Amino acid sequence: QVQLVESGGGLVQAGGSLRLSCVVSGLTFSIYTMGWFRQAPGKEREFVAAISWPGVTTTYVDSVKGRFTISRDNAKNTVYLQMNSLKPEDTAVYYCAARAGKNLVQRPDQVTYWGQGIQVTVSS
Repeated sequence: QVQLVESGGGLVQAGGSLRLSCVVSGLTFSIYTMGWFRQAPGKEREFVAAISWPGVTTTYVDSVKGRFTISRDNAKNTVYLQMNSLKPEDTAVYYCAARAGKNLVQRPDQVTYWGQGIQVTVSS
């Protein structure tokens, strides 16, 4: 049974930081590209960041470049999203995502497995 379990969300003031973690089980983690998506109330789920399975290549949505960093630890089956300089518009439910194969995951229809989501709220 494949499981992606997020942690690290919560409430933070604007300008603050959070680090999301996603622990993956039930699949061969090292051959999946991993990503983070988010969904704000009334909006569609959007891509945030992705990382290749060796962890060499990363990509980000423009709105988080320079503030967020995605990383992975294949020995711990874990992907991280370090979020700095948070803004109220970053408020959303954040989802961990896994895509089988070598291509980066950048659209919801490319996702093989989803986490359950975790709330991030940034107050102004």
